[in-house]
Amino acid sequence: MRRVAVIVPHTALRDTLVRIAEAGCVELDRAEEETPGPAARRLQRLAGRPESAPPAAADTVPPSGRAPVLAPSAPDLDALERRRSLGLLAGEAELEERARGAVRRGEVSALAGWCPAAEVPRLARSLAAAGGALVPLRVPRGTDPPTQLRSAPAGSFTPLVTTYGTLPYADLDPSWPAGIAYVVMFGIMFGDVGHGALLLLGALALWRGRPRRLARFRRLWPFLAGAGLMAMVAGAAYGEFFGPTGVLPVLWLSPLESPERLLAAAVVFGAALLALAHAAGAVNRLREGGPGRALYAASGGAGLLFFLGLALSAAGLLLHRPAVAVPGAALAAAGLPLLAVGLFRATAGGPGGFAETGLRLFDVIVRAGTNTLSFARLAAFGLTHAALAGLVWHGTAGLAGRGAAGAVGAAALFAVGTAVSFGLEALVAGVQALRLEYYEIFSRLFETEGRPFRPWHVLPAAAAEPETEATTCSPG
Repeated sequence: MRRVAVIVPHTALRDTLVRIAEAGCVELDRAEEETPGPAARRLQRLAGRPESAPPAAADTVPPSGRAPVLAPSAPDLDALERRRSLGLLAGEAELEERARGAVRRGEVSALAGWCPAAEVPRLARSLAAAGGALVPLRVPRGTDPPTQLRSAPAGSFTPLVTTYGTLPYADLDPSWPAGIAYVVMFGIMFGDVGHGALLLLGALALWRGRPRRLARFRRLWPFLAGAGLMAMVAGAAYGEFFGPTGVLPVLWLSPLESPERLLAAAVVFGAALLALAHAAGAVNRLREGGPGRALYAASGGAGLLFFLGLALSAAGLLLHRPAVAVPGAALAAAGLPLLAVGLFRATAGGPGGFAETGLRLFDVIVRAGTNTLSFARLAAFGLTHAALAGLVWHGTAGLAGRGAAGAVGAAALFAVGTAVSFGLEALVAGVQALRLEYYEIFSRLFETEGRPFRPWHVLPAAAAEPETEATTCSPG
């Protein structure tokens, strides 16, 4: 993301703003002045609001709900009001608001804003045709650029991050790793080849825009397909195909027969995810505040060192391997003073700072263990899913051998039972995977929140269509 200035002859300011609005790649700084312009006052009159009222965000939205559009040249506002051309009036109101943010010196006007680096050359050529120039600026000290994450289709996993919060600009974009971790956790809890295949069919339908009322979620079809694929992989490992039907052999373990192994595998998997989250958090702290912050932060190097040491020492004790437990304990012991220093630096100092540091240090130690054990829920809900599917299958098999009526009952039980268990367990697995993602993983990745990149985009009147959803910005 680049900080840019738009410099243009004042007489060409409107043409320049129209080009910026059409490109949809610049977030312009807004003026603090609240006096509505001529177009905004006309919109207020058409909406039945008093002209003296301060402008609100809704003042640039036509009462009819039509999207704002811009005329290529300055229109007659009185004529637009008489014709109730709400879209054009709304576009002019937005243009007036952006124009108020311009600084004028003599015959030259200048605006400042943010633009993705990849879009700067294209936008500079467009503005040059209007007699303007796009000038890259240095980012002001203490100012973080806005964050723009990937758009569809590359950003199918982006909603996982944006639902949690806005990624700070300096931080790594975790969309793809977080999405992969999510679908893997979902698959462990929803392990069944038949049920996973149903999710894949749902993903195919979503990709094709069916049903139409869900077409707006089409960009998420890879997300659903990944969850279905991982459910099939886990189901093949468990030997589950619509329950323990015997259609597939058990490649790894049967959840109901080996719950201890599944529980241990879930905790080890969770520990590995947490270690990766700590490592990514250390990189984020380095990018945000330099080596010192990266070294001492609980979500940085100090936290990673302590967590790895704790994990190794626990593994060594459980496996009766002193050669692993002793170095692990040494690593944890080395991480504790670094954690204490980082936590104390965040306090006001003095006796109160020492007390606060002690409490927070205790919390970090406890959370390292509880967060790891929290991943045992992957095994617990995997067992629940297998138990429900097994209950449906055993009931179906019991009815199937009781004549024609039993066959009909078996088919009904299998259909209804599968639908209920599928819907219930898909919801539970989805929520639990999200909970682990947010509370255990993201809490180690992010310490602050950024602000989203909001480019100004208004279509020209000739190109505007009721159903258009234009996105011309690329990530930067």
